[in-house]
Amino acid sequence: MLRAGCRAALPRRSPGSAPRSGAGGTGAGEEGLKQTPLDALHRARGGRMVPFAGWTLPLHYGQGHLQSHLHTRRHCSLFDVSHMLQTLVYGRDRIRFMESLVVGDIAELKPGQGTLTLLTNEKGGIMDDLIVTNTSEDHLYVVSNAACADKDLAILRGEVAVATCGAGTGLAAVLAALCHPGRTERRSCRPPAVTYTWRCQTMRCWLCKPPASPGPSMARVLQAGLSDDLAKLSFMNSITTTVFGVPGCRVTRCGYTGEDGVEISVPAARAVELAEQLLGLPDVWLAGLAARDSLRLEAGLCLYGNDIDETVTPAEAGLMWTLGKRRRVAMDFPGAAVIMAQVKEKPRRRRVGLTSVGPAIRPHMAILGPEGRPVGTVTSGCPSPCLGKNIAMGYVEAAHSRAGTELTVEVRKKQHPAVITKMPFVPTQYYMAK
Repeated sequence: MLRAGCRAALPRRSPGSAPRSGAGGTGAGEEGLKQTPLDALHRARGGRMVPFAGWTLPLHYGQGHLQSHLHTRRHCSLFDVSHMLQTLVYGRDRIRFMESLVVGDIAELKPGQGTLTLLTNEKGGIMDDLIVTNTSEDHLYVVSNAACADKDLAILRGEVAVATCGAGTGLAAVLAALCHPGRTERRSCRPPAVTYTWRCQTMRCWLCKPPASPGPSMARVLQAGLSDDLAKLSFMNSITTTVFGVPGCRVTRCGYTGEDGVEISVPAARAVELAEQLLGLPDVWLAGLAARDSLRLEAGLCLYGNDIDETVTPAEAGLMWTLGKRRRVAMDFPGAAVIMAQVKEKPRRRRVGLTSVGPAIRPHMAILGPEGRPVGTVTSGCPSPCLGKNIAMGYVEAAHSRAGTELTVEVRKKQHPAVITKMPFVPTQYYMAK
C-alpha cells in the first residue's frame, strides 16, 4: 500500500543486505527478511535499506532525513508501507465479531468510513492500534502494525474459531489476510466455515501533502489520475477506484504525518507501475522510516511498542476518544472493567508531550520532578525539523502532567530543563469535506 506516515520504531542496527525481489511481489532476503513490491525501486533510487519488523525497508534516500521531512511538510512525499498487515473480515456478524476484540464503535461507521481503534486485553492493555474501515463491499478492512502482525492474526484466527465452532455463539465471519505470502490454510467446522487465506495481493503506500503549502497539493497531484472526486472524500473515509489506470485500488484519506494524505492499496503486480507514475509528478519524493518517525512525533501520534503497548491502557495513553459512548456504557470489550475504573478514579500516570533545548531527548531517558526524583520516562523523542527544538513523548505521574509544568530530563547523567507541552507539536491538516 502507498501511504504517508510512520508506525514503528526505527531500526537500531546496521542496514541489512537482503537481495532484491521482483517488482511484482513479495520476496525474502538472505537474512530471512521479507521485501515489499517496491524493494528494487527503493534500491535503484538510493534508498538506504534497513531491517524493520521482519522486512527490509528504506531508512532514507540520498537527500537525507532532514530534507525529506521538510519536503513532506512543504511539498509531497510517497511512503511505502506494504509491510503492514491488511485483513479483510467477512460474514453477517463481522461487526459484532470485531467489537468483541476492540474498543471502537464499529457499528456506527457508515459505508466507506473508518476509525482508529484499539485491540485490548483483559487487563486493559493495548495489544495493537488498528484502522478498521466498514467498506461498501460487505467486509471490514483492517490495517495492523507489522510488528504485531503475527500476534493480531493469532488473535483473529483464534476468536473466529471460537465464534464459528463454539456452542451457541451464532457468529459468522471469514478472514482473508493480505500480504502474508507463503501458504493457504482452510479450516472448517460445522457451518458456517471459516477460511483463512494468506496471499501477496496488495502493495500499500501513503501519499501526503499539506493543502496550504506552495506547489501542488496531494489532492491535486492525485486527482489527475482519479475518476472519483477527492473533494468529496473526508478524513478516514475510503473508496475503491482506479488510480492512474490501475483498477481495484483502495484509496483511504488518512495518514500518519498530520498532513492531508491518502493511503493507496494497489495490486502488487501493478505496484511499481503506479509508484513510478506518482514519482513522475512534480515535487513528489520518496520518503523513508526516519522521516515518518519525526513527522508522526511532530503530529503527536503514538508509536506502538514505544508509546503504547500491552502495559499501557487507553486512559493512561490519552486515547479514551477511541471509545464510543455506546461501548463505554455496554462495557463489552476486553479490559472494560479496568479501563472504565481508571476513567472514574483517574489514571496514576499520563502520556504527555515535552519540549526542550540542548541535547536531544531519546526513548528510555528519565523524567525528573522539581526535587530531582524520577516521575516518568521518555518513550519517543527527536529534534523537530520544523520547530528547531527537541520534542518528546512520555509518561509522567498524573500530578506532573499539566501543560506548562517544568521538569527535567536526564541526558547522559546530566539534567536538562523540559516543559510539558500540549500535542500536536505541529498543527494537523486533516481534510473534512464541506
